[in-house]
Amino acid sequence: MSGAPSLGARLAARTGGGGRLRPSRSGLAALALLAAFALVPPAAQALGLPFLTATATRMLIFGLAALSLDLVLGLGGLVSFGHAAFLGIGATALGILDAHGLRDLAVQVPAAVASCGLFALVTGAIALRTRGVYFIMITLAFGQMAYFLAVSLAAYGGDDGMALSRRSTLFGRPLLDGDEALFYAALAVMAGALLGLRRVAGSRFGRVLRGTRDNPTRMEAIGFPAFPYRLTAYGLAGALAGLAGVLLANQAEFVSPAYMSWQRSGELIVMVVLGGRGTLVGPVVGAAALIALEEVLARHSEHWRLGLGLILVASVLLGRGGLAGLVPGRGGRP
Repeated sequence: MSGAPSLGARLAARTGGGGRLRPSRSGLAALALLAAFALVPPAAQALGLPFLTATATRMLIFGLAALSLDLVLGLGGLVSFGHAAFLGIGATALGILDAHGLRDLAVQVPAAVASCGLFALVTGAIALRTRGVYFIMITLAFGQMAYFLAVSLAAYGGDDGMALSRRSTLFGRPLLDGDEALFYAALAVMAGALLGLRRVAGSRFGRVLRGTRDNPTRMEAIGFPAFPYRLTAYGLAGALAGLAGVLLANQAEFVSPAYMSWQRSGELIVMVVLGGRGTLVGPVVGAAALIALEEVLARHSEHWRLGLGLILVASVLLGRGGLAGLVPGRGGRP
């Protein structure tokens, strides 16, 4: 096919003839988003509205959870309806360690990430042998299993949840005690996650994962079986969601099995679809938009969920590609 540009030509176009990649629209959008978030605490202080910092922290935390879901939903085409289980497991792992006097992030983060990654690998090895609606239902079942297991842990609060003794420390130092400190910690984690997943999406692994989403039969025919790639992505997504759970528990200073409910999983899917699946930046924007809508509408009516539902339906029907689709060009895709 003489009309198709070669791989070398495409790389040269992206690098401008040199060896360094030029910033893409998605990269610039991510930088702009992070810069906008970084301005929230000083703006909130100047306006005398400190709750804005706490709200922005929630946006970052749930944006991180939605970003982890986008790895399997957007890049892998896998609709997981139990993704909130990883969020809850990460928070619960932190709560259990806190109850036993282990309050340092150097212990809590590896424990939470490892437990979520292991749960994702074990359940994913079973769920990924199914497709379509069967995959949706089996992930929902595993999520509910985790939820009811957490409810049954009476020693750690059970259905009532448990309050943390204090926010986590880092090597014995109380670096997360202030709301602004927690906000910037969440922002740093978000920046690292966006950078890491953008590299994953642009790597050979990411290209194969997208190929298994579009045509798994053809990918297997050329030597790339879908199962190991999807399982790896599922494990990475679970571990990243567990990190979001650590941040969520620290912000609320409370751990509840409700973090694992199927309703929370549904909200994460809405965030991904609203922002634009497969775009990486989109789920973060979707999380921010959904939380902002909840805050604004709840102040005006007790029936705010009806208004929120109508807005979401309209955005899906009219906004092709989600909010990230409003970006000219490729819609912010990595």
